[in-house]
Amino acid sequence: MTRRLMLLDTASLYFRAYFGVPETVRAPDGTPVNAVRGLLDFIARLVADHRPDDLVACLDADWRPAWRVELIPSYKAHRVAEESPEGPGAETVPDTLTPQVPVIEEVLDALGIARLGAPGYEADDVIGTLSHRAAGPVDIVTGDRDLFQLIDDARAVRVLYPVKGMSTLAAYDEAALREKYGVNGPGYAELAVLRGDPSDGLPGVPGIGEKTAAKLLAGFGDLAGLLAALDDPAAALTPAQRRRLTEARDYLAVAPRVVRVATDVPLPGHPLRTATLPRTPRHPDALERLNQRWGLGGSLTRLLSALLG
Repeated sequence: MTRRLMLLDTASLYFRAYFGVPETVRAPDGTPVNAVRGLLDFIARLVADHRPDDLVACLDADWRPAWRVELIPSYKAHRVAEESPEGPGAETVPDTLTPQVPVIEEVLDALGIARLGAPGYEADDVIGTLSHRAAGPVDIVTGDRDLFQLIDDARAVRVLYPVKGMSTLAAYDEAALREKYGVNGPGYAELAVLRGDPSDGLPGVPGIGEKTAAKLLAGFGDLAGLLAALDDPAAALTPAQRRRLTEARDYLAVAPRVVRVATDVPLPGHPLRTATLPRTPRHPDALERLNQRWGLGGSLTRLLSALLG
């Protein structure tokens, strides 16, 4: 029997929950739990609509890995808190979100929903590794376009991308990706290298935006073909494109390693063997204590109902 795996880009989703659910949603003691409850509702909807057999909540054990920063020092640099109680290098996040993250983790554990991170890697890399290990179809749920590079029709890997808050998801397969961006999955990573991404501190090639990047990749096959064309005076590049790409050669030599999602992360144990979506809570007493403490209410009820199917 072929099993369907769902991989959650958990931080991406609880950020969306945090900003999509009013902060007036609070625990009995007045503590905001909008991200907690919003994420539970989102998972409930995903389970009800897509019925995965296995599900893993993937986490950032290191949201700004040193090996990526060594290659491109500006990588996510603007997100680093200059002064943070967590110390240098901590990520800037809303003050009322930070305390909710451990609650999310405790609730997932009590439910029996697998969660997984890997030292020195981002959630994207865990997702990339699990999607490559999976024997059956994979649904990746994320608000981060970087994961479009993992889309692969041959292996039935697609991305479910929130397009309107958390209520509407767009399903991206290779056809949808080509229609939107003019590239396939691996091509999306190269498009992102050329275009850059200010939210990740990736400069890109100045003057080359998304559409131009897609045209260049289509014309020269891939990034390697485009770079080879710089040494060919007859290649169909405008003088401005040739100059910009030449000036960006140092960046283009390292950026693909930063942008590409790792697919060979060493993960403990056999995570896909322990990813079965539970039908009932693994630790019901602990879950009830969390429910009473944090006032999870209808959000938890809806998720438990979805799990039961």
